[in-house]
Amino acid sequence: MNKAELIDQLSKDSGITKTEANDVLDSLTGAITSSLKKGDTVTLVGFGTFSVSDRAARNGRNPQTGATIKIKARKVPKFKAGKDFKDKIAGGKAKAKK
Repeated sequence: MNKAELIDQLSKDSGITKTEANDVLDSLTGAITSSLKKGDTVTLVGFGTFSVSDRAARNGRNPQTGATIKIKARKVPKFKAGKDFKDKIAGGKAKAKK
């Protein structure tokens, strides 16, 4: 599924226009991105958690020449799927909350 297909699905499921669905999707991804840039985590209960991880500097190897190169340290986004989401993908039924 690409972004256009996701927008179509959001529009159908929520009864809003495609333009409004696009705005909602852009707002969601923008909010997650800005929170991660600040170093915060974003948790969507039942879906998962977005976070930022530090990747240490390390030595790598150029595959064409075999020469050793230095790879700089950087921050990378991570996503950890929640239990309910994992269960739905695996085909199991998520337990209903009491």
